[in-house]
Amino acid sequence: MSGKIRAIVVDDSALVRSLLSEIINRQPDMECIGTANDPLIAREMIREQNPDVITLDVEMPRMDGIDFLGRLMRLRPMPVVMISTLTERGAEVTMKALELGAVDFVAKPRVGLAGGLNELAAQIVDKIRVAATAHVRRVPVRSASAIVHPESGAPAAAPPQAASAALGRLSTEKLICIGASTGGTEAIREVLVHMPADSPAIVITQHMPPGFTTSFATRLNSLCQITVKEAANGERILPGHAYIAPGGKQFSIARSGANYVAVVDDAPPVNRHKPSVEVLFKSAAAVVGRNAYGIMLTGMGADGAAAMREMKDAGSYNYVQDEASCIVFGMPREAIAHGAADEVLPLTQIAPALIARLRASAERLHHRI
Repeated sequence: MSGKIRAIVVDDSALVRSLLSEIINRQPDMECIGTANDPLIAREMIREQNPDVITLDVEMPRMDGIDFLGRLMRLRPMPVVMISTLTERGAEVTMKALELGAVDFVAKPRVGLAGGLNELAAQIVDKIRVAATAHVRRVPVRSASAIVHPESGAPAAAPPQAASAALGRLSTEKLICIGASTGGTEAIREVLVHMPADSPAIVITQHMPPGFTTSFATRLNSLCQITVKEAANGERILPGHAYIAPGGKQFSIARSGANYVAVVDDAPPVNRHKPSVEVLFKSAAAVVGRNAYGIMLTGMGADGAAAMREMKDAGSYNYVQDEASCIVFGMPREAIAHGAADEVLPLTQIAPALIARLRASAERLHHRI
């Protein structure tokens, strides 16, 4: 991209519009080229100004942000950063916005709006910069019963209901570890919906602030054959379950006898992240070793790349999402550069490849018994 990043701010609050435009205009590499107090005005402004990024509030008059986002991503896909309220309702709506194609979101502070947004200024402009480079795709209309591949828009094969080889024999010893950031909520969904009910346990770190991971886990749990939940400190990591790092906490794996257990604590940020993929993957390298499978999905930066190499050196088998299917090819690129990848695959091929490998292992185990 040449020149400055051109942004439009869409929010029904005059104060928020003023603060966001000021924050954007303070940056040498970006400018706010317009503000709109409702989506209908924004629609005309986008048509006339052709911005690189828009920031979008969820709740606005005449047409709410979600309806507007859905239409925008079907008709004129472009990078959108949601400005979300830190409430249960706000978190649910934010998950819907990411499903519809928003690149990322910023959690609006509950109180002290002016001071709060200024404190978030660095995060806001970082997310706008990332969004400006994101690979945004037209999002197809999804029926409630259909799973649609994000790359092609074609209906995906239904998640496997029955299997030629049961994975149960592997389930207690194998562990699948997933790391993701920008664009990761939908990438994680794409992997998890295809995992069979007897899958080995899955542990996940998705960069996300406090207050949003509960809704993320609840949404995934409603879509998947496996049980998806937020990780809780000290709980046993069980087959057929996926555990998501709580926002604002660090998540790692420990061993208690023959069992894996979750460690969720208030340790400091690593690579500026809390939760950090590095923390989870490093613990997997130390505790799980050759029984681990690593998956690195879309995201900005390098969090987890070095630890994924540690996993590989300890004997894990690792999948990395390819550039063409990533919203942001940062963390996957770094994982590849560190020599951490055994296979680099399009997003829609990762779960099938992993399941095939697990089934082959299950078959070999069955023949040895």
